[in-house]
Amino acid sequence: MTEFTVWAPEATRVRLHLPGVADHEMRAGRGGWWRVEVPDAGTDYAFLLDDDDQPLPDPRSAWQPSGVHGPSRTYDHGAFGWTDGSWTGRQLPGSILYELHVGTFTPEGTFDAAIGKLDHLVDLGVDLVELLPVNAFNGEHNWGYDGVCWYAPHEPYGGPDGLKRFVDAAHARGLGVILDVVYNHFGPSGAYAPKFAPYLAERNTPWGNAVNLDGPHSDGVRRFIIDSVLMWLRDYHVDGLRLDAVHAMPDTRAVHLLEEIAVEVESLSTHLGRPLSLIAESDLNDPRLITPREAGGHGLHAQWNDDAHHALHTLLTGERQGYYGDFGTMECLVEVLTGGFFHTGTWSTFRSRQHGRPVDQRTPGHRFVAYLQNHDQIGNRAVGDRLSASLSPALLRVGATLLMTAPFTPMLFMGEEWAASTPWQYFTSHPEPELATAVVSGRRAEFAAHGWPPGDVPDPQDPQTFLRSRLDWAELDKPEHREMYDFHRRLIALRKSRPELSDPHLFAMEVRHGDQFLVMRRGGCLVAANLAGKPQRITLPGVARRVLLATGNGVTVQRDRIELPAETAAIVAL
Repeated sequence: MTEFTVWAPEATRVRLHLPGVADHEMRAGRGGWWRVEVPDAGTDYAFLLDDDDQPLPDPRSAWQPSGVHGPSRTYDHGAFGWTDGSWTGRQLPGSILYELHVGTFTPEGTFDAAIGKLDHLVDLGVDLVELLPVNAFNGEHNWGYDGVCWYAPHEPYGGPDGLKRFVDAAHARGLGVILDVVYNHFGPSGAYAPKFAPYLAERNTPWGNAVNLDGPHSDGVRRFIIDSVLMWLRDYHVDGLRLDAVHAMPDTRAVHLLEEIAVEVESLSTHLGRPLSLIAESDLNDPRLITPREAGGHGLHAQWNDDAHHALHTLLTGERQGYYGDFGTMECLVEVLTGGFFHTGTWSTFRSRQHGRPVDQRTPGHRFVAYLQNHDQIGNRAVGDRLSASLSPALLRVGATLLMTAPFTPMLFMGEEWAASTPWQYFTSHPEPELATAVVSGRRAEFAAHGWPPGDVPDPQDPQTFLRSRLDWAELDKPEHREMYDFHRRLIALRKSRPELSDPHLFAMEVRHGDQFLVMRRGGCLVAANLAGKPQRITLPGVARRVLLATGNGVTVQRDRIELPAETAAIVAL
């Protein structure tokens, strides 16, 4: 016998639909759950709600082999042959993250193909691989943020077993896996869960209706999300989750959903005997997200830090448009390095209001994930251009040095380590003509408001937009790209060999700055960076013994002075 269950608290009738077999009436139970046991059920199934004869996939489906509109398929999580029994996990403090998109990381765009590149990441020296969302979405190609099946990995990537093979292979090489998950909205096509229950609220997000976290029947919605969180960590052995846009998850209840998640993940971590990390993406600059629950916070382990990105990006590029307007000075970067955020209850010109909250200086910096590039900061540019399209190799190395020696958890975006020339553009493959047209026109209208001619903005639905965004691994055979890769590898190795370079304590930061130069004291090391287009002689707060790493030639040290050529950085031992 096989038992099928589904949560449909407002339905008057629910039937189990088995293709080629008579439908089975389900029994209503407590809490809006419907159940039925059937013999020899087969593998594919769907549900019929009320008197509607349209088969709907299971909102908790673990496998959608025919796409998001097709029937669900039963899946036994206990059947996979794991080989990572000795894996004890990978904690976030001290780690380096590497963000990748399965569909464009390799030419094949699958979990199995990505396995073939894991040795490259081991050689690079990263610790945690962060996958952009892999839950099922409609169409073949997508960033992943239009997912509608919150329990099922995307079939074209390799489905449930493919994801498990990837995680198992990563663990075999000492790499942890972070999975990006989206619980703030459903994608625009194939979202059948809201037909079963009030998963959505009347409030809007930039991507559609917000999820119902505090209205009628929200207990079941919250359970739906929490069970999905636990499934990825427990059944797929992933080591952490990146929670997308938590600021778009309005919750007025006394205990916020994020705190509930943190409590249950902590319990699971204790049971499994390995660290499990929760990383938030938030636009609020609110340190309560990463404040321990004992101190009144939500108890998450880290959050993405856009202020750190903006501070570095504006100094390196000179860009000041849009939300970059308040950034771009050395004083701003110093504020971020020593205080975590730049906006800490201060005026935001972009928002025309005060923004943020101060960070307690006792908060360790590893709770902030920092980056020079990520999928958003590249892909949400009109043409998806990377820093390598506009910055000199010298400035790219300076930026990497500042990132890897800051007190934060650093993250690289796929290909950044070799200054990949391929863009990362916004691509979709919506099969519905009306939706496809709306996405294309909306994208072009958005950038037209910033002065971009519509013809210059790539068509998200054009397959070439997707193909242009795939990494070109052959670039590693070219001297200029190999040189950049080797530099990142040496920089990461130095960071791991000198504990002061990963010291997360904000209160221990000593930073001096002048006209386009910066000096950070990191214990027994100094990091000096010259962003100017001319050489600079910089006085050091200590006597330098030797240069540990330089981003270019011509660096000289004389006791308490360092000579840095234009666009050069160096790490020196005291």
